[in-house]
Amino acid sequence: MAELSPIDTRRMLELVEAQRADGLIRNPEVTVCVACRNEEANAEAIAAAIIENMESVDADFDIIFIDNESTDRTVEIVKGMCARDPRIKLIVNTRNFGQMRSPTHAIYEAGGRAIISMCADFQDSPALLPEFVRRWRAGVPIVLGVRESEKNGVALTAVRSMSYKLQETFGDYKIIPNATGFGIYDAAVVNAIKQLNEPDPFFRGLLVETGYRIETIPFKRPPRAGGKSNNNFFTLLDFALNGLAGSSAGLLRAPLYVAFAFAVLTIICLGGSVFAAFTGRSVQLWLFAAMLEGQFTMLFLFLGLLGVQVRLIADRTRNQPLVLERERVNFPDDYRQK
Repeated sequence: MAELSPIDTRRMLELVEAQRADGLIRNPEVTVCVACRNEEANAEAIAAAIIENMESVDADFDIIFIDNESTDRTVEIVKGMCARDPRIKLIVNTRNFGQMRSPTHAIYEAGGRAIISMCADFQDSPALLPEFVRRWRAGVPIVLGVRESEKNGVALTAVRSMSYKLQETFGDYKIIPNATGFGIYDAAVVNAIKQLNEPDPFFRGLLVETGYRIETIPFKRPPRAGGKSNNNFFTLLDFALNGLAGSSAGLLRAPLYVAFAFAVLTIICLGGSVFAAFTGRSVQLWLFAAMLEGQFTMLFLFLGLLGVQVRLIADRTRNQPLVLERERVNFPDDYRQK
């Protein structure tokens, strides 16, 4: 993307200010939200790729970068782009709020009639953006990119496999394997999710929970423009466990199922003691086993009921900001929300 000359930049800013004064500022058709942390090597390249692909479908769009406590020049670089192009906006968090909350906050703050969420490190292919927009314009409320299989280390592969298996077993709804949340969502979908007030939103799971129709597009991960990924085994494990905990009431009820199993064993042992008494055999081992299993029954019953209560409390008290902002750049006062 060729940089705007100072004259072109001034004219564009004057046009925007004139439209704002006349009350003509409106929400863009599409807002592209880009999550970043220490992406000084990729920020300008991802912005250029987004602009090139969005302009190819003649879309009225803007871009929101949300920075999650970068320690390099990411914020400085994005601010420079904001000065050159009013379509580029920036939210700077006060600290690192994690991989769930920060991207979701940007999505909630977007003003577009549709929102695209992606990462700054090119793990999400900008080439899919035109197809996302075309399918959304055709009436599909959610379109997600699904990564084709890629080579990973044994540890990362194990974490992903475990996450999908646990979600399939205990989850309240099925998530789409290899769908990271990269995609386009209609504003109505985002508003529905926002009403849930999830403190740690597992966004890709919440997309499925809404019940809106979802289409997928397979893609291969493109190469990074530079730098290295911020993800490692522990960050991905934490993400997987948080996602499972946030999308599975069944997991909290699991101790109740264990309590039921121990209750059945208790009854069997009591029955065995009665049989031993009638046949003249020792009943001590049967009664000891029944007592032990009865204690486990009460323990897991208590844990299960406690888990259900925790879930109910969480459902009733979801009311906290996803992130705290240090500053905003290029957000006009009349940037209307969806």
